[in-house]
Amino acid sequence: MLARPRIEGLGLAVLVALVDRAVKALMVGPLMLRERGVIDLVPMFDLRYAENFGVSFGMFTATSPEMRWGLIGVTAVIAAGVLVWMLRETARGDILGLGLVLGGALGNIYDRLVYGYVIDYADLHIGEWRPFQIFNLADVAITFGVLILLARSFKSREKRNDGDDTATENA
Repeated sequence: MLARPRIEGLGLAVLVALVDRAVKALMVGPLMLRERGVIDLVPMFDLRYAENFGVSFGMFTATSPEMRWGLIGVTAVIAAGVLVWMLRETARGDILGLGLVLGGALGNIYDRLVYGYVIDYADLHIGEWRPFQIFNLADVAITFGVLILLARSFKSREKRNDGDDTATENA
């Protein structure tokens, strides 16, 4: 039986994947971002259509069908590992972080399966300088999920170290 936090984590993953799918459908559908190329919103943020055939920062670009399926396979294995980790995890915060990562991964895997690339559209920039590549909601979810896991990991390490210092002082 799944504990409530695991159900919440799975629900979060499904929600992230569905919202990611809906936003991407909005971008290529009613907003016609593919045809328009760019929609200026505010001085530091635009909607800019991009097809990402690789992973973060365009690394591991899939230039052939075999490479595309290999990339789908690798990301699916990673997503499955995240799912297993989530189902074994007991800390609610970690489960929710893993839910964000899993939902984002599922959103991007869907794109690769259907289109052969990931649809990106969010362009954060300061003038011509772009601190990030063009990204999407799934990428944001993955990034925040990883940051949550890292922060919680450092926090738990600090608690363990504090406990070790106390034990040493009492000895």
